[in-house]
Amino acid sequence: MLSYITLGTNNLEKAVAFYTDLLQELSATPLIKMDRLVLFGKNKGEPMLGICIPFNKEDATPGNGVMVSFGQSNKTKVDELYAKAMSLGATCEGEPGQRLPDVFYGAYVRDLDGNKLCFCHFG
Repeated sequence: MLSYITLGTNNLEKAVAFYTDLLQELSATPLIKMDRLVLFGKNKGEPMLGICIPFNKEDATPGNGVMVSFGQSNKTKVDELYAKAMSLGATCEGEPGQRLPDVFYGAYVRDLDGNKLCFCHFG
């Protein structure tokens, strides 16, 4: 159902470096590179994450209520991705922890442009 999601950036070079390093933990790499857009994923037939300079050439700003969530197979992977993002310069929006008893474990960060990301495990 989902093809791709894009997050805006004001510094494509820094954002691509951040996501290249972070998403290697998920075996995702830059698959498509254009002047203002880089799409990351495992292959072009699966959902991808795009990092882009906005088409209208105005400043990229994070949307209120917009968040990209990366589902993980276990809590340890959530912890590892949170730590990796923090080491790459992300800011904490909620340390890893159980959010709903026996249902949802998550961690929240903001990337270098202020976009909110979630790493989570359901189970």
